[in-house]
Amino acid sequence: MIKIIISIVSLALAGAAFFMYTEPTYGKTQELQQVIEERNQALQKAGELKTLQDTLLSKFNAFDKGDLARLHKLLPDHVDNVRLILDLDRLAGTFGMAVQNVVISRSASEDAGKTVIGSLGSGKQNYDSLTLKFSTHGTYSNFIRFMESLESSLRIVDMVSLSISPDAQSASTASASGKAGTASRQAEYSYKYDVTLRTYWLR
Repeated sequence: MIKIIISIVSLALAGAAFFMYTEPTYGKTQELQQVIEERNQALQKAGELKTLQDTLLSKFNAFDKGDLARLHKLLPDHVDNVRLILDLDRLAGTFGMAVQNVVISRSASEDAGKTVIGSLGSGKQNYDSLTLKFSTHGTYSNFIRFMESLESSLRIVDMVSLSISPDAQSASTASASGKAGTASRQAEYSYKYDVTLRTYWLR
């Protein structure tokens, strides 16, 4: 009888120990093993990404520095408004022209980002743009050469609008020299050009 009671008590103690200690501890051990496995997988992925990063960095360093500089100028990762205006004025200066009355408008995405719909839609494109308005004066032939040089430059720009009007100072000069031939006056006649360009950069 005593043996039966001892067996029942021992079984009860064993059951209590199992449900109160063994089972919770086993469950925590399983959770820890799962966490360890997930972290091991993360470490493995990190190692693979590090290897991929080293490979891409090696390929990037193999590129010619001059080609990278031209690519950066073609589509920069930011916009330096002052540098953009100086480059444009320097290009115009090679044809005896000067960039004046410059107005840079805010990019479309900055305006759209103020609304909920704009914020949702603006993240879909990997580039942004702004418009640059300016005026300049010069002969028609020099202006054409200026536009051709701008077109063939590395920087991506689109012509948005162009307005041509007679230059008042040139008109008065031309009328004062009325003794000159008509062809000569036309060749030297200067115009005012109001130009709007759009340029782009990567986000």
